[in-house]
Amino acid sequence: MAQPATALLVVDLQLGMFNGEEIAPIHAGDALLVRVQALLAQARAAGARVVYVRHDSGTGRLLERGTAKWQIHPAIAPAPDETIVDKRTPDSFHETTLSAELAAIGVKHLIVAGAQSEVCVDTTCRRAFSLGFDVTLVSDAHSTWDNAVLNADQIIRHTNETLGGRFARLISSDAAPFAAAHRAAEPTGSVSSTDHGVRS
Repeated sequence: MAQPATALLVVDLQLGMFNGEEIAPIHAGDALLVRVQALLAQARAAGARVVYVRHDSGTGRLLERGTAKWQIHPAIAPAPDETIVDKRTPDSFHETTLSAELAAIGVKHLIVAGAQSEVCVDTTCRRAFSLGFDVTLVSDAHSTWDNAVLNADQIIRHTNETLGGRFARLISSDAAPFAAAHRAAEPTGSVSSTDHGVRS
């Protein structure tokens, strides 16, 4: 039997989160883009699938569908043959084509990067786990903003601590996750935030 495929899932890294025109740029955005660029290069070199998720936050909001800010950041632009799944909620699977797209290409292991750590990244990892996917979260390739309680670094660390070992395996971007993909283990084991109107 063929081994289930691995895909890199890039969640909601859209231009409006980085340009600072309506809200502060996402925390450590330049470093995040560099890490995701490296993950994309690894995935493509390994022949892994790359799937992008793109959020529509609604008319008049930051990531309004069809606007420039809604577009995936050009530094990590999809290749012509790569899939983009559009969504309207923090759950990348809810009322989207994501499950069908992954099933069609035999993907059962997701390596996840993106934004917003405690909203769409968290929700998508949990839902993927519940749907039976093996989930790997790249611990230094997701980000967010400060909120009234925690700063962005604390939120990122909390997200890693909460998801790791329960809903996802953690790996850093410099650990060659696609070379190690075949070793990804199932998680073992057994949560609200300010979202700046992005809900990612």
